[in-house]
Amino acid sequence: MTNKTPRRVLVLGIGNILWGDEGFGVRALEVFHALFVTPENVSLLDGGTQGLYLVQFVQEADDLLVFDAIDYGLEPGTLKLVQGDEVPKFTGAKKMSLHQTGFQEVLSAADLMGDYPERLVLIGCQPLDLEDWGGPLTAPVRDRLVQAAELAAVILEQWGAPCRRRAPGEAVEPLLGNDIDMTSYETRIAAVRTGG
Repeated sequence: MTNKTPRRVLVLGIGNILWGDEGFGVRALEVFHALFVTPENVSLLDGGTQGLYLVQFVQEADDLLVFDAIDYGLEPGTLKLVQGDEVPKFTGAKKMSLHQTGFQEVLSAADLMGDYPERLVLIGCQPLDLEDWGGPLTAPVRDRLVQAAELAAVILEQWGAPCRRRAPGEAVEPLLGNDIDMTSYETRIAAVRTGG
């Protein structure tokens, strides 16, 4: 009898929280972490705008789930699930920011080095506003965070990595440090914009 090594699963949020809806990927990851406890073989990573620095993490993953703001040309706040070979096409299709081209290059580099995830899923959200420097997520995008997190949990369960939904009031270690979590960040924005 052999012990089978669990598959290495990476849940990655990418985007720039300083540009309004461009921060969807990072905020969706944050909400996912707040709602669900993952098995030990699942890692969560705030990829921000790190571009090619993410290659090593992608190479180490057997399965990769990515949250990102993607301009699909749809109604703002629309979630779209993209899988497998289609993912790189969308991460570079309509370039909204530097990180998207960077992530397409991350996938290409991992593929060239022979360490490409076997399963790859992108949960993308159509942004409304990418020009609000320092601004929060817009309402249509914010309203999709929980749905995106729940969709991720369904996918992980299909991949054999079921998540446990946290109990109401259960303690959660912050995913993002330095007061850049969504609540702290947006509270500061509101105070600055209202002169408080």
